[in-house]
Amino acid sequence: MMKKIAGFPAKSLIGGLLGGAFLLAGTGAVRAEDATAVKAPSPWTTSAAAGLTLTRGNSKTLLATANLGSERKTADDQVLLGADATYGETSGVKNSESLHGFGQYNRQATTDFYYGLRLDALHDAIADVNYRLTLAPLVGYYLIKQTNTTLTVEAGPAFVYHEQGHITKGYATLRLGERFEHKFTATTRLWQTFEILPQVDKFDNYYINAEIGVESALTKHVSMRTYLQDTYYNIPAAGREKNDIKLVAAIAYKF
Repeated sequence: MMKKIAGFPAKSLIGGLLGGAFLLAGTGAVRAEDATAVKAPSPWTTSAAAGLTLTRGNSKTLLATANLGSERKTADDQVLLGADATYGETSGVKNSESLHGFGQYNRQATTDFYYGLRLDALHDAIADVNYRLTLAPLVGYYLIKQTNTTLTVEAGPAFVYHEQGHITKGYATLRLGERFEHKFTATTRLWQTFEILPQVDKFDNYYINAEIGVESALTKHVSMRTYLQDTYYNIPAAGREKNDIKLVAAIAYKF
């Protein structure tokens, strides 16, 4: 027969202590589990890059670049956002000044087909483009859709509104584009893009944007990025060249 401890039956006291111990142990386990819970990864992939070329002596040159890109991709849709800026001088004379931003939304219709909308905004002082806005509905198709390699083509109408050479106008164009990417390894990739936009009622008035580049990771978050950009205006502003080419080497950081 169990004795009383401090006026309480020993059986009740032992049961209470054991119950409290199990309760504390359970609470501790939950807290430990919460502490070690893995946070769900963000659906966004974002990176920023900056490059600087500076020479002094027989020549004085400066070229500064910066860009920011972000992508959100699910099984049903994709969002692409980006912005880039460039400024350059040679012997104190400005030879590059541009600011560009874009947003694109793609909605998957089938495994290979998708449709979407793209908006671009550009300022290019050297090409005498004070601003250019381009709105382009699109239909796209994956010619290649593999784990390490993708190739897409896009087509659709577009509308351009710009001030170029102090002349403001808007006109309808077509937009044809393609985008290629190949991952050689988990840390090295090659990409290439191309688009042409001819005015529908004046096909010789068109412009082309093209880019090719390679990126190699240095650490988990830092990589080296080198790319070539080419912008071609078939009918440039008065006194301006048709072609604008930039070769950029930059350090990129992935968030």
